[in-house]
Amino acid sequence: MLPENIPTVTVTARYLTPDGRPLSGSVTLRAPSVLTFPDSDVILGGPVVAALDATGAISVTVPATDAPGMDPDGWAYVVTEQLAGVTSNRSYAILLPAEHPDVDLADIAPTDPGKPNYVAVRGDSAYEVAVEQGFVGTVQQWLVSLVGATGATGATGAPGAKGATGATGATGATGTKGDPGTPGTNGTNGTDGAPGVVQSINGQSQAAVVLAATDVGAIPSTAAGAAGGVAQLDGTGKVPAAQLPASSGGGAVTSVNTKTGDVVLAAADVGASATGHTHTAAEVGAAASTHTHTAAQVGAIATTAKAAANGVASLDASTRIPAAQLPTTTPRNTWTPQALGFAAWSVDPAHVANPTGTPKAAVIQRLYMSGINITESTQVNRVVTFARGWAGSTAVPAARFYVGIYNESGSRVATSGLVSSVPEAGQLTGTAPGALTNHIGAVPIALTATATLAPGRYWAAFLMSAGAATDFYYMHVQNESPSAPANFYMGTTFQRAWCLNSQTSLPATVNQAVGEVGLDPAIMALAMV
Repeated sequence: MLPENIPTVTVTARYLTPDGRPLSGSVTLRAPSVLTFPDSDVILGGPVVAALDATGAISVTVPATDAPGMDPDGWAYVVTEQLAGVTSNRSYAILLPAEHPDVDLADIAPTDPGKPNYVAVRGDSAYEVAVEQGFVGTVQQWLVSLVGATGATGATGAPGAKGATGATGATGATGTKGDPGTPGTNGTNGTDGAPGVVQSINGQSQAAVVLAATDVGAIPSTAAGAAGGVAQLDGTGKVPAAQLPASSGGGAVTSVNTKTGDVVLAAADVGASATGHTHTAAEVGAAASTHTHTAAQVGAIATTAKAAANGVASLDASTRIPAAQLPTTTPRNTWTPQALGFAAWSVDPAHVANPTGTPKAAVIQRLYMSGINITESTQVNRVVTFARGWAGSTAVPAARFYVGIYNESGSRVATSGLVSSVPEAGQLTGTAPGALTNHIGAVPIALTATATLAPGRYWAAFLMSAGAATDFYYMHVQNESPSAPANFYMGTTFQRAWCLNSQTSLPATVNQAVGEVGLDPAIMALAMV
């Protein structure tokens, strides 16, 4: 709502079709892009769009074009009509002075080039000026006040001198009276002009214009369903059977197998054997005993061959061959995540230079993200971190963790929730004493549910949300900030090694464009245990 000290004008209008039906659409009143009212501490911007309601009407209140203190001033509204079904919409300028607080567009919209396309701002009348100067009274009293009092009678002037007597003229002869002329023919009455401001409608200029359908390029309503007219539609939006051509059958079946009325067909009517008709073995030249054929004898494949060795591949519910029936696509005789008990990993740890010097400790509330590529549908229920010196939650009870998985768009697809108990690293049976004693190895943290990962690129996520700065040491890919070798790509951006700081839990979404890439990325894997 505008401040009360800004004068406004309410603009109304109603738009109908020639037969009285409401039009639909909108009317836009466009002022300068920005109006400033310093006295009201208000800045107004943008056009005002008024949509026609169910009756075809609008009503909108806008600042007057002569509002005091407004910057800029001396402008006019541009009115643009956008009416559905009207081929030529108007655009014209109007002034809306505060002295006319209610304006109907029907009273001011231009209809011909000779009419001004704005509401003129009327100046004060002489009476209004007199009132402003202190006069009190009605218009009639003011008019009377304009007549001054009768002045005093002036002195009588001296008589003028008597003029000379003129000569008497001669008497003229009396003329004869002429014959009367022939009366003229009465002229014909002219055609009545159109009333009001409308000069013509669709080329017709007369007092009472009546437009027919052809005058407005329309089809007469009497043409609906009439010969030579147009087809109608029923309540379902279909053409009624009565208006279909005879060749279409009129929408109804006239006969079935030459039968009419309530037709019931028997086997003989359609060239079939009667119900219950049987043949003996002798009649068909076969043995009397039951004969059984194998799949091979009828040129078919046995159902037992489906998904069997030397058989045929089956298709899953999505019409694709399951991964288990595909040939091995990885290079032969090389190390894979599956060869070491994982479902996928961010990098082969054997290809990473062993970090030297002081071990790297996980930073509290830093979310580590490691990229993992999934090439076939894969189920996982663990995120695994390669730790260096993690003795377990029994030794470090204050530490709290989160792990999860994010897809390439940054949406979280799996999470562990808050975890307070994480097993110590390097304690699998058969682990060498050095790794066993120093707690070096895989630290699996369970997800809340098994996740099925479709082919695509993902990030494994690891977060230590609480604990001390030296509680959890991890194995990492050494990185020269900010040149992370893992972040080597073309085409679609995918950073395989990055992180987010100041995270107390796993966010629902992440954005690699705002992440930090100048840190040593953790070595992580996914597993199905």
